[in-house]
Amino acid sequence: MKRILMVALVMASFPALASDKKAATAGASMPLTNEADKAAYSIGFLSGKANQQNIQDLNVEAYVVGFRDAFANKEPRLTEEQMRTTLDAFKQRLMGEAMERAAKIANANKAAAAAYLAQNAKKSGVVTTPSGLQYEVIVPGTGTKPKPSDKIRAHYHGTMIDGTVFDSSVQRGEPAEFLLDQVIPGWTEGLQLMGAGAKYRLTLPPELAYGEAGAGPIEPNTVLIFEVELLSVEKPASAKSVDKPADKPKKK
Repeated sequence: MKRILMVALVMASFPALASDKKAATAGASMPLTNEADKAAYSIGFLSGKANQQNIQDLNVEAYVVGFRDAFANKEPRLTEEQMRTTLDAFKQRLMGEAMERAAKIANANKAAAAAYLAQNAKKSGVVTTPSGLQYEVIVPGTGTKPKPSDKIRAHYHGTMIDGTVFDSSVQRGEPAEFLLDQVIPGWTEGLQLMGAGAKYRLTLPPELAYGEAGAGPIEPNTVLIFEVELLSVEKPASAKSVDKPADKPKKK
């Protein structure tokens, strides 16, 4: 199965890689006249894009030579053992470089986070809790305050310190519903401060968000800022059954 996948990947990558200027020119002028051509181009483009993002120093000409030798069933220029050893070393180098880049990003974000949080804490109306969470009351709420086990319904707009929006129920036009103890720590803590109907701005230090690992587009050690409107609080089913008064005995 692994061999099949490897062959498919190589074949998919090939159309996106030209061995010389002549091949590149021919490829650029190739008409995509049928479904097979379009499918091949699509697979090739996406594979080439993935390779470009992950292997920045790939020797394209050597890649094409290897592809042609294999496709023509020629004797390989390296033994299988040499290929495995080479690819293992290449993989280790790429992983080391990726870890180095990630460490630089994490360190830079950590410094930026500390500076931003220190400055934000000085703003009028900003309260910093013992955990490091910072919050501002935009609209006070008079309704029920949730507990960690409660299900809440809320609108939120999440940004990074540079204003980049990474998630927003407001933009989607659909409030979010979730159990409060199943979200990032900053949300679990911050929303317990709010009564239903309240709107707060929550500034989460990295350790109360996605920490050193990050998540998707959120890089390691990133401060997250949320404007959250708590719409409603719903007790868990077990709590409802306890709170419900017993039925009155029927008259005989």
